[in-house]
Amino acid sequence: MPSALTPSAVRRLRTALDEQLSALGEPAFTGTDEEAVAASAQAVLRADEPLRPAMKAAVRCSLAVLADRVPGRSLEVRVPPYGAVQVIEGPSHTRGTPPGVVETDPLTWLRLAVGRSSWEDAVAEHSVRASGVRSDLSQHLPLWPGGQRG
Repeated sequence: MPSALTPSAVRRLRTALDEQLSALGEPAFTGTDEEAVAASAQAVLRADEPLRPAMKAAVRCSLAVLADRVPGRSLEVRVPPYGAVQVIEGPSHTRGTPPGVVETDPLTWLRLAVGRSSWEDAVAEHSVRASGVRSDLSQHLPLWPGGQRG
């Protein structure tokens, strides 16, 4: 389990995931905590109208996975209104706007996290706004190999 995922965040994630799966007519999830993060993102993306708690938990926990895998403070990844993390080694910042910022909407973030969209396509389509020399996340996405693009 990624260290950035607190026990309370995992509890909220699993509750929201099971509610989203129930809304989709699917059984409750029984895998590991990190598998639950990926499953939550996939469940949200399968839903015609995702449940807000599931969307929030999937975004926050997938950002936590990214922060754990790519530690640092030189790039801020923002997915309003649900969360933001600082990642990637390099010059850090403590106040104001960081030297590098990536911002996107929740559904685009989840598509990137699971591999349904490529970084290059999302940037080209202006679904992702990225600035700064360390703002290319293509080496770090998808978070779980084997995702399906489309």
